[in-house]
Amino acid sequence: MGDVRNVDVVVIGLGVGGEEAAGRLASAGLDVVGVEHTLVGGECPYWGCIPTKMMVRAGSALAEARRIPGLAGASTVEPDWAPVAGRVRDQATDDWNDKAAVDRLTGKGGTFVRGRATITGPGRVRVGEQEYAAARGLVLATGTVAVIPPIDGLAGTPYWTNRDAVETATLPGSLIILGGGAIGCEFAQVFARFGVAVTIIEGSGRILAMEEPESSEVATGVLTADGVTVKTGVRATHVTHDGAFTVALTDGSTVTGDRLLVATGRAARLGDLGLETIGLDPGARFLTTDDRMRAAEWVWAVGDVTGNGNFTHMAMYEADIAVRDILGQGGPGADYRARPRVTFLDPEIGAVGLTEQQARDTLTDVRVGHVPLSATSRGFVHGPGNEGFIKVVADHERGVLVGATTAGPAGGEMIGALAVAVHAEVPISTLHSQIWAYPTFHRGIGDALKALA
Repeated sequence: MGDVRNVDVVVIGLGVGGEEAAGRLASAGLDVVGVEHTLVGGECPYWGCIPTKMMVRAGSALAEARRIPGLAGASTVEPDWAPVAGRVRDQATDDWNDKAAVDRLTGKGGTFVRGRATITGPGRVRVGEQEYAAARGLVLATGTVAVIPPIDGLAGTPYWTNRDAVETATLPGSLIILGGGAIGCEFAQVFARFGVAVTIIEGSGRILAMEEPESSEVATGVLTADGVTVKTGVRATHVTHDGAFTVALTDGSTVTGDRLLVATGRAARLGDLGLETIGLDPGARFLTTDDRMRAAEWVWAVGDVTGNGNFTHMAMYEADIAVRDILGQGGPGADYRARPRVTFLDPEIGAVGLTEQQARDTLTDVRVGHVPLSATSRGFVHGPGNEGFIKVVADHERGVLVGATTAGPAGGEMIGALAVAVHAEVPISTLHSQIWAYPTFHRGIGDALKALA
């Protein structure tokens, strides 16, 4: 066993949240050790947000070109995956090399250690033969991994996770996707637009089951129009692979495909950290935190491990709260009322706060306003590709919005205005008197608000 090194803080996991926390604490003058066994920066820059949005952008360009007939003449579209794969490799991920991210951390004064960390007691962490004693505490930011369901025959087959789908340099002729959440739906649309025959298998009654039913309806419509086969209310019972995949379903049917993408959710990586040595449950699904992101005495948790949403923006938000607490800077604590999220389909589906059902489960007087995007002036002008809607959910008793969804060509941008309204609890009467620019997509927010009455 090596010597014990005394430091201020050890950050375990250098994804988005961990890297932010470690960098900020190091910049403040603390002696910080950041530990990561894969790539510094985590899922988002290498296999998540950044490369997948490049893929979405490419698929959307193809779709827009295909909308030229009837709008502006004739078009012929010939998809080519090579420039997409090249851009992901060269521009987004630097060929999956994290040197720039490591240099970013060490440039701020932090110490980087590549390896797996094991907590051995309060403030104590071992990486290989080296042990660290953290006087100020630990930050846990180990993220999540793709959940692989225990389907008979699946183990041992060359199935894909999101990482394989992002890294692929060539496209399969056909693809089966297990899971119709945001990740599964985004990949489905991208690959379908490049000519892949895609089938989504979703066990619940609708895709995007965590969002509004109207969101599921729009997503099903656009995916189907792109050639995706959407199967809901069925689950995989058996998988075989003999060069191609065959998946048997609960309704007795089978689906075949060259590749199989497992996108059935993600789970926190907690089991092998040594959490039991600091009084935390290694079998927990997530780490429970207070409004200062404290999971235990002198232990903070940020990002996916807290169960507050697998989003880069949530990890950054929680890292900021933890850093301020560690540095004694005060400021507002965690408040999840206005949690924003975007599903990057075409149309984009932005959402914030509660869905209608969540609101009805917790509030006594809920009012809902809804307007189809095609019924707005800008939606009419836009024409092809104008699928979408704006929906607002109000707590009538308090006269404020508690949730909203904006689906459309600018759905992820439109939600910004409504996120402010939910976060700041802007009175609906104030929103009614607002001047909404014409003819914009966001002017539809005013129409949806009128529908509340």
